[in-house]
Amino acid sequence: MSAANNATLVVEDLYTAYDKADVLEGVSLAAEAGRITCLLGSNGSGKTTLIRSILGLTRPNRGRIAFADAEITGLPPHKIVARGIACIPEGRKVFPKLTVEENLRLGAYQEASGQVVAERIEEAYEAFPQLRERRDQLAGTMSGGEQAMVSIGRGLMSAPKLLLIDEPSLGLAPLLVKQNFDIIRRINERGITVFLVEQNVRQTLEVAHYGYVLSKGRVVAGGRADELAATQEVHEAYFG
Repeated sequence: MSAANNATLVVEDLYTAYDKADVLEGVSLAAEAGRITCLLGSNGSGKTTLIRSILGLTRPNRGRIAFADAEITGLPPHKIVARGIACIPEGRKVFPKLTVEENLRLGAYQEASGQVVAERIEEAYEAFPQLRERRDQLAGTMSGGEQAMVSIGRGLMSAPKLLLIDEPSLGLAPLLVKQNFDIIRRINERGITVFLVEQNVRQTLEVAHYGYVLSKGRVVAGGRADELAATQEVHEAYFG
């Protein structure tokens, strides 16, 4: 793919297995700097395994992963985060017994400067005014949509260069899904590269610049988002 020349993230010929059975089989893709790249796939296609491989949570058997021209394959997760990669996990995963602000602070755990942390919290509140109003509320008592805001805000607290977003529409009402995708677009407009992993084809292809389709652990299609919507592979992966 041409984008690999100036890509933030490059995955080449990746094989990752659980219990000796390959989940990812020769996956190659790239996320270009400053853009939104999506990975579409149904449940069980290997999307979450790919995210775990990128984050160093599950070590690949073969292949390589590079970020910002440096190989990160096999690095421990905290070193990968330190390179500028953050993840907003599937299902939001807030810390329910901590307040909104405590959740946000955890996203900046590698930042030593209290002033920088305070500035980033202020930026999060500017992005999500509702969170400012509820800064002392326990995250576990909030609605699903509000928890999604906390999760995204926490992901931004490390000032990432690349944000991996896993299934942001999962379990949310349609109006909140639209709000989430609007937020993702705004994040990207601030210059953050986004790698968006989703099942929601229509909304995802509306915000993404480039995309791939993963089916049974293999990339079966890739192209510009507007082109991808019309491919046979998308229809087979989702409707076949």
